[in-house]
Amino acid sequence: MTGKILIIEDNEQNMYLIHFLLESHGYTVIEAENGLIGIEKAMKEHPDIILLDIQLPEMDGYEIARIIRNTNEINSIPIIAVTSYAMAGDKEKILSAGATDYIEKPINPATFVDQIKIHFPESMK
Repeated sequence: MTGKILIIEDNEQNMYLIHFLLESHGYTVIEAENGLIGIEKAMKEHPDIILLDIQLPEMDGYEIARIIRNTNEINSIPIIAVTSYAMAGDKEKILSAGATDYIEKPINPATFVDQIKIHFPESMK
């Protein structure tokens, strides 16, 4: 059994790469190009994991993470920030906003899926 992953990402090239990597490993992928759509899809689809870019139009990833963590129906879904924000304190800032983990961009295609897998129960890896 494989899991369902929601990607909230506005960059088409990043979305394509992440989608391709996950789908090629058997995961079901749901796409959202901004935070509002991402929150709606999380409520509707109940993904197993949310991959969240931080630099998004209209609403940044910090706010999206806070909203998800304060929404009963989806607040337990692991959120993995996938971001180019790599300055001192950036990781701590997104984790304190509600992210479960942090992956730096550019992602490494050879290790990316393994970094995601650790957040699934054993039966879904």
